[in-house]
Amino acid sequence: MQDLTTSMRTDMCGHLTAADAGRTVSVCGWVDRRREHGEHLAFIDLRDHTGVVQCVVNSSHDLRSEYVARMTGAVRLRPDDTANLDLATGEIEIEVREIEILAEAEPPPFPLDERTDVDETIRLRHRYVDLRKSRMQRNLRTRALVNSAVRRGMEEQGFVEIETPMLIASTPEGARDFVVPSRKEPGSFYALPQSPQLFKQLCMVGGIDRYYQIARCLRDEDLRADRQFEFMQLDAEMSFVNQEDVFTAIGHAVANAAEAVTGDRPSVFPRMTWLEAQERFGSDKPDIRFGMELVELTSIFEGTEARVFQAPCVKGIRMEGGVEALSRNQIDALVETCQRWGAKGLAWMKVIAGDSGPALDAGVAKFLSDTESSAVIDALDAVPGDMVFLVADERRVVRHVLGLLRLELGKPPVNEGGLHFLWIVDFPLFETIADNGVPVPAHHPFTMPHEDDWGLLEQTGEALLEVRSQSYDLVLNGWELGSGSIRINRSDVQNRIFELLGIGEQERRAKFGFFIDAFQYGAPPHGGFAFGLDRLVALLAGETNIREVIAFPKTQSGADPLTNAPSQIDGGHLDELGLRVLPPAT
Repeated sequence: MQDLTTSMRTDMCGHLTAADAGRTVSVCGWVDRRREHGEHLAFIDLRDHTGVVQCVVNSSHDLRSEYVARMTGAVRLRPDDTANLDLATGEIEIEVREIEILAEAEPPPFPLDERTDVDETIRLRHRYVDLRKSRMQRNLRTRALVNSAVRRGMEEQGFVEIETPMLIASTPEGARDFVVPSRKEPGSFYALPQSPQLFKQLCMVGGIDRYYQIARCLRDEDLRADRQFEFMQLDAEMSFVNQEDVFTAIGHAVANAAEAVTGDRPSVFPRMTWLEAQERFGSDKPDIRFGMELVELTSIFEGTEARVFQAPCVKGIRMEGGVEALSRNQIDALVETCQRWGAKGLAWMKVIAGDSGPALDAGVAKFLSDTESSAVIDALDAVPGDMVFLVADERRVVRHVLGLLRLELGKPPVNEGGLHFLWIVDFPLFETIADNGVPVPAHHPFTMPHEDDWGLLEQTGEALLEVRSQSYDLVLNGWELGSGSIRINRSDVQNRIFELLGIGEQERRAKFGFFIDAFQYGAPPHGGFAFGLDRLVALLAGETNIREVIAFPKTQSGADPLTNAPSQIDGGHLDELGLRVLPPAT
């Protein structure tokens, strides 16, 4: 146990046990709860970050909720009938002889117990109070544990920690930049880094060989449960490697973090191609803790007379016990939800016990032939009591909608089922083809294409969508932890990618000139990865929102209720920067 003694305290509140009976101790903390006991005595629960301890004091002392106090007295065993075995310190109490009130306090703006739901804006406005809760204390200490374990994991493998700049030139990285006006150069702006991507690659050109950084990144994009304007990521780059080397290095650091928090070290990180993930789970970040996989049914409906299934692709999922679990109103709501997700509709059927085995009933069952019904039941391994859901449409739509429906129906809570890490590999190099015929990159333009697909780079149009990249994601329980790739270090490949993306020489120089120049002086084969520490900590802590593992986060709208940011800047400051604020658009 760490030695946390100071000149003011001998022990932490939550560390005292029956073995300390008879000792005189001094503890410091906040008054968590006060209970009167008879005419002259009161019980005070004193709290610090390690827990609470019961203190017996003279009731004349004015000790109110959240007062900060130092108490000195003798530790004694509680009578057996008053011991609280659910509390770490429940066998003892302190008979207080001396009390020092270190700070008085206003009544807190909300209860600090874990049972009361408090509006998030109020919590964040008074975050300094909210941080006293055991949940926040636990989460932030878990975060520190993860940071330490990750750093140790990288240093064990010879990585060098290097800080990259926060004020950089704006470069296209997939999200909007936050920009900072320059006072010295009116009309010019710095950008805050979306990631250290270009700088860490320049470290490889500079011979660093193995770089890492726990980096702060900033992206002006819409917020959600797993996204904030500013976030922390483990950023790494390695020279003279292939993707297997990257998997080994990152896997070691992530396993360190998981072991530090849970006590168990994950030993296997399975692999799955992007295409397989899409076909089986309808997602490039599949949650593999549960089944309900997407099943290919297209061949069953070739030549079908049921118009609802006359489509390029038909897939289905089976919900075990769905007949009892779902009401008709819930089913109708699922149909509407799938339509909002982009499907024309959702075909559903119940599986019942027929005369000669399982049979389909209700929903669209009447439109299927006996052969089609039997084939669907066999393909989905359906048994009486199950529900089956089918979507027929373009393959992209089918995968997307059924992937979301699968999560809607079966996703377990974030802290159930253990930790299931998964590498997703062989992503497409291009997402789609724009109306002007230019391919849209799935990642940044410095991602190395798969060696087996280099010949396809000479193609045009839809053929380019077959090009795989040497990029990869690490997924945990359905959350994308992070992404990485082997980088392009060959000028001929890089120039071809720029050509395909329609980035001409002038634009290249303007956006990436310093980067391209550096690569002319000898760039080693290299690759890297970055994963979100906020997301990893949230999953390890059993939280569904990364705001619960960040000390001072923004709200869902991007506001900071504590400091009232974002706020306006006074006219004098704007004059210094050479800026004018336009009136709101009408």
